[in-house]
Formats: sequence, C-alpha cells, structure tokens
Amino acid sequence: MRNTALVFALAAAGTLAAAPAFAQDLTTPGADSGFYVNGAVGHSYFGSGHNSGSDTGYQISGGYRWALSPAFAIGPEVGYNDLGNIRLKNIFQSGPVIADGKASLHGWTAGANAQYNFTPNWYASARTGLYAWNGDGTSNDINPVRMHRNSDGYYAGAGVGYDFSRKFGVGVGYDYYRAKKGDLNLSTGLLSAQAEVRF
Repeated sequence: MRNTALVFALAAAGTLAAAPAFAQDLTTPGADSGFYVNGAVGHSYFGSGHNSGSDTGYQISGGYRWALSPAFAIGPEVGYNDLGNIRLKNIFQSGPVIADGKASLHGWTAGANAQYNFTPNWYASARTGLYAWNGDGTSNDINPVRMHRNSDGYYAGAGVGYDFSRKFGVGVGYDYYRAKKGDLNLSTGLLSAQAEVRF
C-alpha cells in the first residue's frame, strides 16, 4: 500500500508541476482531432482464488481520435501494461524489483478510445478492445500448481478527467483486463491516476 501511495504522490506532484505550462482558459469543448499519448499508474486488483491480491500497475497507450462533434471524439489506440508484481521501493535498493511467487500480468492492447467533454474542461472517457497477455500465477483447482500462460482476452475501462488545455489533461479511471486460460485466471482491475498529452 505504501508503494501505491508513493506512486500517487509522485504522479500528483508531476501533474501540479506541469499544469502551469499547459494552463489556458478553455471556453469551448475540447474534442479536437489528433494524436495523443496517455499514461496511468495505480493500484491493480487480482480477484481470483489463489491469485487474489493487489499490487502496483501501470499502462501507457497512444492513438488518434477524430472529432465527430465539438464535444465528442473517437479513434483507435494501442498500448502496453504491467499489472503485477513490481516492487517499486527496490528500484533504488538491492532487493528484487519483481516479486517471486506472486501473480503477474502484462500485455499489449489494441482497441478504441472515446472522449466526451461535458464542459469545456471536464471530460469522460471510455476504452475497449483486445488484450494479448502473458502471466504467471497459481491454478484454481484441487491441487494448485504454479504456471505460466499467454493468450488473448479483452479490456474495457472508463474515467473522468480535467483538461488544463486542449493539449494536456489529467484524470482517474478504472480498467478491467480479462486474462483467463484453462484453470488459470489472472483477470485484473486497475484503478489509476492518468495524464494525457495531445498533439
């Protein structure tokens, strides 16, 4: 839990430091066509059997959205995430960054992203698509065993945020990643703080 608090604190500090550089008065909804890059870091939740638990996770994605109206834009996105067993405190210490024996999940996403500005500054977002994942965990059977699997699943998420300008916004969101193959279920949710830069 302290790892997650540290991550949120660093994300908040970075956001506050960057905000003045991007700040401007928005008087019209901000759904413009263009490329974007979105990063998120937060708390991941493994919720199945022997693999249940929580950890620190992150995701980064990018794509292009077309403005279909002054307030609504939609388009394709691709991304990568790691939702599992990272020990951030050990990056600067001698301990292992990857925790042994815990469930882990990472993979690539490809799908669609939509954004709706319900005021000039405030927006709601949604995303969904395919999830090509790799993971390690413990099987959910009578005699559980540790195993590695990779397969295809799906992801879906929603969030709300605030645009400091047409080029920069921050928000919070929840994403669900379906990752199940045979008797190994690594499906995970990610509650995160997000920042997006638009070009």
